[in-house]
Amino acid sequence: MIAVRDVEATSAWYQSVLGLASGHGGREYEQLLSNGEMVLQLHDWNVHEHPHLGDPGIEACGNGVVLWFHESGVVAAFERAVRAGAEVLEPIHINSLANHREFWLKDPNGYKIVVAGDYGDLA
Repeated sequence: MIAVRDVEATSAWYQSVLGLASGHGGREYEQLLSNGEMVLQLHDWNVHEHPHLGDPGIEACGNGVVLWFHESGVVAAFERAVRAGAEVLEPIHINSLANHREFWLKDPNGYKIVVAGDYGDLA
């Protein structure tokens, strides 16, 4: 779960950029699904039912945190992200240490996102 400033806009970003689906919807909370399984929760900073989310006044949101998504169709996922206008930090490339393709994005809240292909996805 990540804390965000605008749940609906952030949900729309993850849906258009990563192809996730809404599993809950709403202004305060969202569940995002991939193939029917929840992979990420979004929570509004200003809803105080979770006192340990952090401080929305601190701008270094997610410093040291990377949200990692596995996608077997990583090339198509990168093309979708570019079409959706996502901020690309690193375009699709081969990570020789992990032996797969991956790309890095920044979401609208400043969180870093990696989308990685299958291990050995070098063909």
